[in-house]
Amino acid sequence: MNVNVQFREEENILYGMIEGEIDTFTAPALREELEAITIKEKATVELDLSKVTFMDSTGLGVIIAFYKKVLRENANLKLVHLSARLTRLFEITGLSELMDIESTKKVEPANECI
Repeated sequence: MNVNVQFREEENILYGMIEGEIDTFTAPALREELEAITIKEKATVELDLSKVTFMDSTGLGVIIAFYKKVLRENANLKLVHLSARLTRLFEITGLSELMDIESTKKVEPANECI
């Protein structure tokens, strides 16, 4: 499977969308795409991962490298629309403590006692 990434810029926000599987085979192409992105100082980069169907440790490495690049440019990275599975991956690796992450976890309705 392939991985696709698209970016668009609006004012001082760079919106990105990654789609597909991020694994040993697709990570090098994604890394090249992300390295080619120009990030303005003080910009916000919002990376939508809602269409990422799988990510392994190689994919995490690519995201970490991009995160470091964003920090070097004195900008901010926000990962948005992560599935419960991806959210858990970032939590168990401790990356959720470092990165701004917004998941799409569904909130379970509270059980009401009668």
